[in-house]
Amino acid sequence: MALPAEFSLIARHFAPLAGDGGLGLTDDAAIVTPPPGRDLVITADAMVAGVHFLPHEPAENVARKLLRVNLSDIAAMGAVPLYYLLTLSTPRGLPDAWFAAFAGGLAADQTRYNIALLGGDTTSTPGPITVSVTMFGHVAPGTALRRSGARAGDDLWVTGIVGDGVLGLMALRGECADPDGTLAARYRLPEPRLGLHLHGIAHAAMDISDGLVQDAGHLARASGVALVLNIDNVPLSLGGRAAGSDFVASGTAGGDDYELLLAVPPENKAALRASAAKSGVPVTRIGRFAEGNPDVRAVDATGTHVALGQGGWSHF
Repeated sequence: MALPAEFSLIARHFAPLAGDGGLGLTDDAAIVTPPPGRDLVITADAMVAGVHFLPHEPAENVARKLLRVNLSDIAAMGAVPLYYLLTLSTPRGLPDAWFAAFAGGLAADQTRYNIALLGGDTTSTPGPITVSVTMFGHVAPGTALRRSGARAGDDLWVTGIVGDGVLGLMALRGECADPDGTLAARYRLPEPRLGLHLHGIAHAAMDISDGLVQDAGHLARASGVALVLNIDNVPLSLGGRAAGSDFVASGTAGGDDYELLLAVPPENKAALRASAAKSGVPVTRIGRFAEGNPDVRAVDATGTHVALGQGGWSHF
């Protein structure tokens, strides 16, 4: 008896991606055993065509970005990724070549990040393509980094470059120059900052998905401390600097950077830099937490107050 179309599609494109616990994607659920003596870290993120990626984005890029935005959350907790579950909702009539390309993108990043598929669900939808991943990772007990650990006196550090995510989207829309495609690549395929050793170095962490100012504010509020952001210290690419003097205060609120924000006590500065250098990840000090109302205040190099623009991306 021939397989129904949905199960045939799964067998062709997704069963080859399954890890041992996925049981060939032929059962109702997966069976996994976490590494001995480790805590599980679990996160989930969804992406919708026209909201998180452009409607005609190549399927392989959609798959890889979906994995990477979830891997970024795993990195923010200081965890090591293991497995993922996939939910895929697509319009009827989508060609098989789209699924083949999507599975190819998953396969490429499974190899790159040493993860495997456990299972999930496939459905049809009358709306836009909607994809979701639930990602599993692991950490030593009690070592997961949280947003609520920042303390007054800690410095705020950021990995990599800020602002290129929103500039990449603008470039793809033809709203800014991107002669070598670097900005578009940053939007399409962010780099999750996995592999940084942060236990015993950082007090708190989170990734930048909704914008620097908004996410820094989340860190301050979760920890119950104020934050002074040194706006002139925020690391920008050539494209970011070319965007104008107001870009940091307003443009970086756009999100999609997937860099890490880290609350680090000053005495751990050298350890952070050593860990970052070992992983090949640049880090920059961009602020300091202090006693006071849990909000964000920005200053320039002279200490003058800088008004901040929009708070960042929100779905509601």
